[in-house]
Amino acid sequence: MNQQTFDDRVTSCMGDIRPAEQRVARFFMENREETLIGSASVLAKLVGTSDATVIRTVKALGFSGMDEMRRSIASEMHDNLSPSNRLAQTLTEVGSELISALDLTLEIHQKSLLRLRGDIQPEDFEKAVLNIVNAKRIFIFGIGPSSAMASYFSIQLERFGIEAGSITQTGLLLADQLLHLREGDLLMMFAYGTVYPELESMLKHAGKLGILTILFSDTLGIKLRSQVTLALSVQRGRTDMFSMHTTTLALIEALLVGVAMARPEKTLGSLKILNELRASVTGNRMDLPAS
Repeated sequence: MNQQTFDDRVTSCMGDIRPAEQRVARFFMENREETLIGSASVLAKLVGTSDATVIRTVKALGFSGMDEMRRSIASEMHDNLSPSNRLAQTLTEVGSELISALDLTLEIHQKSLLRLRGDIQPEDFEKAVLNIVNAKRIFIFGIGPSSAMASYFSIQLERFGIEAGSITQTGLLLADQLLHLREGDLLMMFAYGTVYPELESMLKHAGKLGILTILFSDTLGIKLRSQVTLALSVQRGRTDMFSMHTTTLALIEALLVGVAMARPEKTLGSLKILNELRASVTGNRMDLPAS
């Protein structure tokens, strides 16, 4: 029985395939979720090549076609991408030196941030900022670790004078939170991996209300693109390793700066009131010296 992993296949073939096919193979290896759901034409567009090159690469890797390759990747991901396996893989690459934990993590963050700049197109960033600025109210969904991101984003928007709240419940309690959505609201969602029931229900309800939706995801953008107003690609480090959220936080804070640029007087006015309230609570001035 062949125990060769997908990474092994790619590595062993690199010296025998053309440069264009090498780019496609690396894309397959680094973007497995998108490879699982994207057609040959979609993947070709993402890589910047032709459908024929994508198909040639698949066959060069030893697969009969896209379906067989997808089954192989899906089986491997199912076996390897549990949280414990992700962390085990991370620890394996870190090795025995504690400082390697810092070095490896920083390297992953640097690569992820560089990729973020390429993944977020200027027109999509501008559209996201304008949707935030023009919305009557904003609700931000996130569960698990993403709930902290949703809460942080909503707190900062409220400090800017924008009515915002986070949606972080699951199960029946989520229904109570979705009940607050109204026409004119903007719903932003942090969702990764699979389309779980909470996300399905939220998208269905948002569709009925006709409200704008922005999806932040590493894997679901292609699959859900037709169901959301805007999908922004945000990777969580390497797919086979411990999930990291630096890029998500970077995009949130970039959007906050963009929002402040789009409405400077209102933003600064709200922050001035916040400062005055802080001074009232503490009894001390909270201003920093002006530069």
